[in-house]
Amino acid sequence: MTATQQPAPQSARKRKKRIVIKLSGRVFDPNNTRVLKDYASFFARISRICQPVIIAGGGTIARHYISDARFFGADESTLDELGIEISRLNAKLLIYALKNRAYSHPPTTLQEVRHAVDDGLIVVAGGLHPGQSTNGTAALIAEKVSADMFLNATDVDGVYDMDPNRFKRAKRFKRIELKGLKSMLVHEDSIAGGYDLMDIVALKIIERSRISTRILKADPKLIEKAIRGTEMVGTEIVLPPAASAAAKKRGKKS
Repeated sequence: MTATQQPAPQSARKRKKRIVIKLSGRVFDPNNTRVLKDYASFFARISRICQPVIIAGGGTIARHYISDARFFGADESTLDELGIEISRLNAKLLIYALKNRAYSHPPTTLQEVRHAVDDGLIVVAGGLHPGQSTNGTAALIAEKVSADMFLNATDVDGVYDMDPNRFKRAKRFKRIELKGLKSMLVHEDSIAGGYDLMDIVALKIIERSRISTRILKADPKLIEKAIRGTEMVGTEIVLPPAASAAAKKRGKKS
C-alpha cells in the first residue's frame, strides 16, 4: 500500500455483525480498574467476529454528581448534561484501555456515530442528548447503524416480574413481549430507579426498527454467549408481528 492509499472503508469490505451494547455504569467503578481492563480485553477479542458499538453508562460517579448538583439547585436539563459528561468520560476511559482497537474519541452525535462505525473499529460512546437515558441513546444508535443485535448489559440478569433486588420471590422471564415490558415500565414502581432495564423511548425505537434485543447481566462471559448465540442468556424482548404481516393476516380473515 502506498502512502497515498487508504484502507478500504468497512462498507467496501464484508461487514461484520454490529452489536450495540449498553454497558452498565458499574463497570466503570473507580475502585476496581481491573474490571474495566478485563472488559477491554474481551471487546478486543470479540471484535474478531463482530463490531462492538458500546454505550457507557454513568454509574455511581454520575449519580453522585447529579445528587450533589440537585442539592445545590441545578435544573433537570443541567443534571442531564452533567450525566452525559460523566458517561463520556467513562467512554474515554474504555477507549484508552482498548488502545488502537477503538475509534479515537466518543462520538457526540448520531451522525458521528454513523461515520465512526464505518471505520470498522470498536466504537465507544456516552450519552448524546439531554432528556434521553443511555438506554434510549443505545437504541437510537442501534437503529442508526443498522445493528444486528442490541444487548442491554445491566445490573440484573434479565427482566423479572418484580424487582429482584427487593423481592426474593421474583421470577425471571426468558422471553417477554415488548407490549408486556412496556406495561411494566408504565405501571410498576419497583422498576424505576435502581432497577435499570429499559425505558419507553428505547422500546418504541426497538419496535419501530425491529431491533433484536436482549437484557442480560453485565458479564463478559454472558455477553459473549449472547453474541455467539450459544446459550439463551438474560431475557429476550419479543417483538410484535411486522405491520405487513399483521395486515396480511387481517386480509385472510376478511
